[in-house]
Amino acid sequence: MTKKTIRKVVFPVAGLGTRFLPATKASPKEMLPIVDKPLIQYAVEEAVAAGCEQMIFVTSSNKRAIEDHFDKNTSLEDELLAHNKLDLLELVHQIVPQGISCIYLRQPEALGLGHAVLCAQPVVGNEPFAVILADDLIDGSPVCLKQMTDLYEKHPCSIISVEPVPNGQVDKYGVVDPQALYDQVFDIKGVIEKPAPEQAPSNLAIIGRYLLTPEIFNHLKTIPKGAGGEIQLTDAIASLLKQQQVLAYQFTGKRYDCGNKLGYLQATVEFALKHNELKQPFLDYLKNLPHLSD
Repeated sequence: MTKKTIRKVVFPVAGLGTRFLPATKASPKEMLPIVDKPLIQYAVEEAVAAGCEQMIFVTSSNKRAIEDHFDKNTSLEDELLAHNKLDLLELVHQIVPQGISCIYLRQPEALGLGHAVLCAQPVVGNEPFAVILADDLIDGSPVCLKQMTDLYEKHPCSIISVEPVPNGQVDKYGVVDPQALYDQVFDIKGVIEKPAPEQAPSNLAIIGRYLLTPEIFNHLKTIPKGAGGEIQLTDAIASLLKQQQVLAYQFTGKRYDCGNKLGYLQATVEFALKHNELKQPFLDYLKNLPHLSD
């Protein structure tokens, strides 16, 4: 297989975010802020830090706020400049760095993650590409996707990021059947979507970072609908395994599952405690909360 640079990242952002209603009734879940940046911006910053150049958002009709966030806002920039708020102006400019392009595609029906990825094929073309799920906020150094692209330099094949989860929670994830190659890297022998604990081949769960070869599109087009009547990316990966090697990579860093309220709150607190301006006053506030230890 000819090795190519990972330049393009797909962000499936068409979901309804029902677990955060009513907050997500009119605002995309990906725009929920962690301290002072929305989840989707953290995801894009990770892609940029990994050297990617083209951000492909697979959206739905109620996700205009995402497009607006990454678009130029001339009136805001003029206002900041007129009031000499140059530090804030620089923050706005950094949302989309120079050399980074954003493309928006519509997912016409809610047919699952695999279908959302398939919608990006006209833009991805015949290139390997990454997929980032913004719900999974990962704090790592280097960022998770950079760890994966570095691994891709050694093994130019599809790579899926995994982490161990409690055995009682494997039915919430796609789970891999791994064969250890070396530290943190596994050859995948099989993958099962949301197995019962007694049927799970391991406790290594797939999380929201993927590097995929373009052959995945052929499998997404031909696999039958899976769990929930949706086109499951996990099923397409299981089919791809019959033709190509796929690796699992146990990333270094901490994942926050911001697709649920507890994970979102945990991320908010821990990122606030690392924020240059907020960490000390916020820590003082937490220490003085009444009944915190009750």
